[in-house]
Amino acid sequence: MTMEINLLPHREARRAADLRETLAVLVLGLAVVGGGISLTDKGVQSDLAAAEASVAQLKADIARYEAQKKLVKTFKKRKKQLRSKLDVIDSLEQARNGPVRVLDELSERVPDRLWLTSISTKGKGIKLAGQSLDTGVVAEFLRGLNASPFFRNVDLDKTSGGKVVKGVRLVNFEIRADMVSPTKEIADEAKS
Repeated sequence: MTMEINLLPHREARRAADLRETLAVLVLGLAVVGGGISLTDKGVQSDLAAAEASVAQLKADIARYEAQKKLVKTFKKRKKQLRSKLDVIDSLEQARNGPVRVLDELSERVPDRLWLTSISTKGKGIKLAGQSLDTGVVAEFLRGLNASPFFRNVDLDKTSGGKVVKGVRLVNFEIRADMVSPTKEIADEAKS
């Protein structure tokens, strides 16, 4: 007689135990994953709320600075207008004092034994005519004008013999030059 042992219930019990264990691990895994997702979601929601608050603060700052930006633009426009007006005033001041300065400069540069007989201006150009005892004095006058900050492109147009006075023949001359406004430092020195 052979005896047969039925192992099926034992295998069924083992399979049921394995199934319960797998099911428990699966439920535990799902719980851990769900908890992780929940924590991550809360962190993301918190970060999103902070970012939205930051954006709202930046928009408020932009709106607040927009008024200041308009004010700065207005001030820059006013500054430009004032600078333009000051430039006009400066140019008028130079134009007002220009002829006086030029005549003063000429009187300082005219050497002894030289006389100016006419001065004429056209635009920025000036034409000087006069008489001298000799051409050396005229050359000295030309060097003086070239050294002056008030004159540029000084050129001797012509010299000729003039009338005789007490046995000395005078030299007639004509000089052409451009008048310039010297730099502010030179003008300030001239005022002192």
